[in-house]
Amino acid sequence: MPMWGGRQSGARAGGGDGRPYERLLRSRAGRGVAALCAGALPALAFPAPSLWWLAYVALVPWLLLVRSAGTGRRAAVDGWIGGTGFMLAVHHWLMPSLHVFILVLAALLGLLWAPWGLLVSRLLGGSPSVRRSVAAVVVVPSGWLMIELVRSWQGLGGPWGLLGASQWQVPPALRVASVGGVWLLSLGVVAVNTVLTLLIALPAARRAAGACVLVGAVVVGAIAVWAPRPQESGRARIAVVQPGVVEGPGSVGRRFDRSERLTRELAGRDVDLVVWGESSVGVDLSRSPGTADRLASLSRLVGADLLVNMDARRTDGPHSAGIYKSAVLVGPRGPTGDRYDKMRLVPFGEYVPARGVLGWATSVGKAAGEDRLRGTAPVVMDVPGADGLRIGPLVCFETAFPDMSRELVREGARLLVAQSSTSTFQHSWAPAQHASLAALRAAETGRPMVHATLTGVSVAYGPRGERLGAPIGTDDTAATVYDVPLAHGTTLYVRLGAWPVYGALAVMAVFLGAAGARAVRTPTPRRPEGSARTAGGSPERPGR
Repeated sequence: MPMWGGRQSGARAGGGDGRPYERLLRSRAGRGVAALCAGALPALAFPAPSLWWLAYVALVPWLLLVRSAGTGRRAAVDGWIGGTGFMLAVHHWLMPSLHVFILVLAALLGLLWAPWGLLVSRLLGGSPSVRRSVAAVVVVPSGWLMIELVRSWQGLGGPWGLLGASQWQVPPALRVASVGGVWLLSLGVVAVNTVLTLLIALPAARRAAGACVLVGAVVVGAIAVWAPRPQESGRARIAVVQPGVVEGPGSVGRRFDRSERLTRELAGRDVDLVVWGESSVGVDLSRSPGTADRLASLSRLVGADLLVNMDARRTDGPHSAGIYKSAVLVGPRGPTGDRYDKMRLVPFGEYVPARGVLGWATSVGKAAGEDRLRGTAPVVMDVPGADGLRIGPLVCFETAFPDMSRELVREGARLLVAQSSTSTFQHSWAPAQHASLAALRAAETGRPMVHATLTGVSVAYGPRGERLGAPIGTDDTAATVYDVPLAHGTTLYVRLGAWPVYGALAVMAVFLGAAGARAVRTPTPRRPEGSARTAGGSPERPGR
């Protein structure tokens, strides 16, 4: 039997030691290491490695391992350990901030994959029929999507590392995203992995797997031909100011000074909007007229409004006094009154969930010492003098939430603008991963997106998710102008929302309902009332 088969080999059944990998997988420790590594493998498809093609095969070792589990309990453990490996690999750059706490979080979130392990074992284990094989291509990806849906809740860390996000640089995949968002991409990627698993492990199911591949190719081709495309309607010149790394005492003020000098270099370049990164202003502009006047002077000099980001304590917040992160539009006369307060905060980075219970995390890592406060609603801002340009601001990891950019476009935003700062993770995969999300949000909504950071990577994408110009890297200090094509029209994702999620929910409901119905119809085996006895009262011997 092949390495990943669900049955014992002849050597093992006969008492032999079997091959080395068989001995390895029979041991709990060896199998656990295999599951951990298999779960971590898909992380290489994301930036910075960006081996996007790997996503289509990276789940196969994990699926084959779970298929060979033999028992439901072992399959659930394989799912849990693999999920832990996935979360650790995708979020490994959080280690400097969370230290050992990241191991606890990864193990807890890894539990989401335990039911998925059972699902894989049920559908792919043993020798499944053609019908069960076809069902696996639909149900296994739907089960994965349920995991992504649950962990996308902000309280569990948000939708960072959704498998479909690995396809941010693949034009056909971006077309698919315009139809069903990152959710449809995740479904497709897991479906391809499931088909490959069938082709490798189950020769009898190869015809069914081939049919599934053909259907998938037809669907992608139909999307490429018939899905609505954004139509270009004008252009805007957007300047991104990236001051670079500024450390040490007085870093907030020195960063502001550097951003000011870079912005002055934009005079005469005919820009429509200047964007600064997250936390670029460390004071409340309503209580700091001197800083507000400096920004207004810059606006007059360059002939465009500035979108800055305040990270400051305010007394006029929507709920109460406290620290807010706010995108603020500043014109020639000072703040225009348009302000967006960040709604979705980074767990542990900007607030500690259940601080009374988990507050100890601040003593072992760089968790927030004081909780930031949240905004209450998205805001679309009108940029005066920019030919009717309307922008939808997002702050930091809000770009990971596809529903937020969709809502801004539904409210009339023609340009999505993200303000971010990943300086804490400067020399990790985080800056590149964060920047890549803008490509997906642009493709999903059919609107261009500018991603402006303090320390890189800053970048701009067109309405189809195509990159515009050169990105500003993590080693650069620059003020760069991007010629951004605007667009009109509505993508199917903006129109229909996360319909793949609802479809996956329906698939799981049907599957679980059918499984429950079969369990009810299957009679419970009866225990024999007693053994037959001979006339002498001794138990009857079985016939020979």
